[in-house]
Amino acid sequence: MNTFLFPGQGSQEVGMGADLFKSDPAFRALVEHASQCVGENLEPICLRGPEKTLVRTKFLQPLLVAVSLGYCRRLIERGVKPDVVLGHSLGEITALAAAGVVTFEDAIEIAARRGDLMEQASAQVQGGMMAVTTSNRERILNWLAKAVPDHGAVLANDNAPTQIVLSGDRAGLERCATFITREQLGRCRSLTVAGPWHSPMMKEARAQFESALQPFSFRPPRAVLLLNASATRESDPARIRSLIVELIAGPVLWRSCMDRLHEMQAGVTTLFEIGPGRVLSGLARANGFGNETRVCNINNLRGVELAAGTGAAR
Repeated sequence: MNTFLFPGQGSQEVGMGADLFKSDPAFRALVEHASQCVGENLEPICLRGPEKTLVRTKFLQPLLVAVSLGYCRRLIERGVKPDVVLGHSLGEITALAAAGVVTFEDAIEIAARRGDLMEQASAQVQGGMMAVTTSNRERILNWLAKAVPDHGAVLANDNAPTQIVLSGDRAGLERCATFITREQLGRCRSLTVAGPWHSPMMKEARAQFESALQPFSFRPPRAVLLLNASATRESDPARIRSLIVELIAGPVLWRSCMDRLHEMQAGVTTLFEIGPGRVLSGLARANGFGNETRVCNINNLRGVELAAGTGAAR
C-alpha cells in the first residue's frame, strides 16, 4: 500500500522545485497560476528568495502546494499511485488535489486564499508558536488547560508521542516555557512563524476562509483521505470542506493520523513524503514506523525516478 504524505509550512527552502522549473511545463503553469492569484511573480521568489520573502504566508502556501503537486504528478505518471493520502496542515490542500477532491489549479487558488487570509489575521495579533520535545505530554497539556486561560496558549500540533507544538500569544507561550523548564518536562524551541497558527486567535481567518471556499467544487476522494481535524478517513465532500475550514483555528492531530495508518499496518508498505524537506519522514519514525516500512523522500526528480524503481509502481 502506498501512502502519500504532503508537508506544510516549515519544510520550504529557497530553490525548491528548481528541476521542475527547468523541465516541466505543467508545473510552470501551476506556478504562473499561483502568481496570478497573489499578484506577484513567484518563480524568482521560489528559486532565489530572499528567504524573508519566500516565507511570507501568502506567497509560501501556494508555492509549497505547487512544488508538492509538481512532484506528485510526475510520480503518478511513472506509475506510482496513492492508496492513502494525507497532508500536514497546509499539506491537506495538496492532499485534496492528489485524491481528486479538487483540481490541481483549484488547490493552488485555495492555498493562495488561505495564505492571504492567514497573513492578514496574523498582522492583527501578537502571537507565535513553540515546539516542545517531551516525555511528559499529558502533564503539560493538563497544566495548560488549567493554568493558561483564554487561549493564551493551546495545543496546535500533536505531532508524535514526544513532540507537540503550542500556539498562542507571546505571554502565554513564555509562561508555558517557564513551567516546562522549571519542572524539567522537556525542551522548548520558538518557531519562526508569522502567527499563532491553529489557535483560536485565527478564528477570523477561519470564518473568512469558509466563505472563500464556497466557489470551489469538492468531489469524493479517489483514495483513502485522512484529515488532520478528525484523524480519520473522510469521504463526504461537504464534511471534507468543513474540516479543512476547522483546521485553520484547530489542532493538527498528526499523531492520531499516524495511529490510523498503523491500524492499516498489514498493508502500509511505503510512505512517500512528496515535497521539500524531510519533516514528515522524521515524524513517521517518531510515530513508530520502523524498518518494515519504506520511507521515500520525493523532493527532486531523481527521487521520483528512484521511487518508481522501488516496486511501488502499479
